[in-house]
Amino acid sequence: MDRKLLDILVCPLCKGPLVYEKQRQELICKADRLAYPIRDDIPVMLEDEARELSPEEEY
Repeated sequence: MDRKLLDILVCPLCKGPLVYEKQRQELICKADRLAYPIRDDIPVMLEDEARELSPEEEY
């Protein structure tokens, strides 16, 4: 994942910062508790494609 891209990407819902989860290939929004997938090195920043984080998941 390109570091410059990570620096400018924000959550499409709340415009908050995202955390890169390398192992799962996801971008995490802590505020909305959503994980946006990264497919073929391209972040999929669509609410419909994001998965909700379970209560056990901490970031």
